[in-house]
Amino acid sequence: MKKTVVILAGPTASGKTLVAAELARRFETEIISADSRQCYKELKIGVAAPPDALLDEIPHHFIQSHSIFDNVTAVTFEAFALKKVEELFLKKDLVVLTGGTGLYIQAFCEGLDHIPAVSDSLRQELIASYEELGFEWLEHTLMQTDPLYASKGEMKNPQRMLRALEVIRSTGQSILSYRTFQKKQRDFRIIKLALELPRTLLYERINHRVDEMIQSGLIDEANALISFKQLNALQTVGYKELFAYFDGSLDKARAIDLIKQHTRHYAKRQLTWFRRDSEINWFHPDDFSAMMMHLEKMLSTDV
Repeated sequence: MKKTVVILAGPTASGKTLVAAELARRFETEIISADSRQCYKELKIGVAAPPDALLDEIPHHFIQSHSIFDNVTAVTFEAFALKKVEELFLKKDLVVLTGGTGLYIQAFCEGLDHIPAVSDSLRQELIASYEELGFEWLEHTLMQTDPLYASKGEMKNPQRMLRALEVIRSTGQSILSYRTFQKKQRDFRIIKLALELPRTLLYERINHRVDEMIQSGLIDEANALISFKQLNALQTVGYKELFAYFDGSLDKARAIDLIKQHTRHYAKRQLTWFRRDSEINWFHPDDFSAMMMHLEKMLSTDV
């Protein structure tokens, strides 16, 4: 069988963790996480990290592998994941890669354009300005500084917007000017699956999961990290809202409601990203037999 990576994508709370585990069991293989927050060892409850029992049963990679003090990017992930599949292919014919960070999955499948490095001091300066002056400042500054990105980029995603601002401040060029639109060819087969649920059910699952996180100790976890709230790793739904609660900007109930709302918005953006990819085949998370039939069909071909 040609060496293969099965990608399991989908929005948050769609059931990727359990489905990926079942795929790993069926194919007797290991899992690489494509989640931009589960890689941090200091974050657990708020990023819905896989339970310890599952991590003990099935080897997972890029889970709790880095520190919040590390500068982890899509470039970091691409290098890590490509090296890891090369290692795993020495003993496995198939590897499962799962997560909801679309840019990480794209980096793994297609590669990334080279963008010049940006100094940590500039990055921290822009993050501090954003924290002090808010989204309207970021939006206005980017429109004035990089009108190309403002017209064509993701102007509802503060992290992407900050990245665009730091690049143009550092290089004088729009981050969009570095795009070559040339996909790198991988020497292994990639099969893409994704999970979807009716929107009302997905949103119910998101709300329920946030409640479970609160009950499991998310407030204590966030409180222990408040000294590091300026770090990029903590510009994350579930933590930002609780930091605002701690400083008195929000009451507890409102902070929890905003975690649910912002997570629902994030899931919507994830779905929009993945639906642009025509190579993805979509499945209900409970329809594992249909996934297996599709995989067996794909694996039987010589493509």
